Amino acid sequence: QVQLVESGGGLVQPGGSLRLSCAASGFTLNYYTIGWFRQAPGKEREGVSCISTTINGGNTYYADSVKGRFTISRDDAKNTVYLQMHSLKPEDTAVYYCAAARSFAGWPPNINVMNYWGKGALVTVSS
Repeated sequence: QVQLVESGGGLVQPGGSLRLSCAASGFTLNYYTIGWFRQAPGKEREGVSCISTTINGGNTYYADSVKGRFTISRDDAKNTVYLQMHSLKPEDTAVYYCAAARSFAGWPPNINVMNYWGKGALVTVSS
């Protein structure tokens, strides 16, 4: 069974840090570009960050709103992708989803080409 499972969400104070994990099962992440998306209440889902396949260079992409604060990485041996988030702001509050795409046409990611999605992890930034 193909699955992506996010973990690591939670409540954090402004300025704090969290690390999200996206673990894949039922398929090999090696061959997929992985994206992190988020959706805040009343807003559309937006791309946060992507990382291409290792064989294609493991290139990383970030939304302007998170550049310098978030870092995406992948550990193909563990079939897992991470999103390290620092200096979190209240506006980062959202449900964060990871998704896998067999083909990737560059940033910003097209939600419609993502093959698999996780169910999401809630990140709340509040004092």
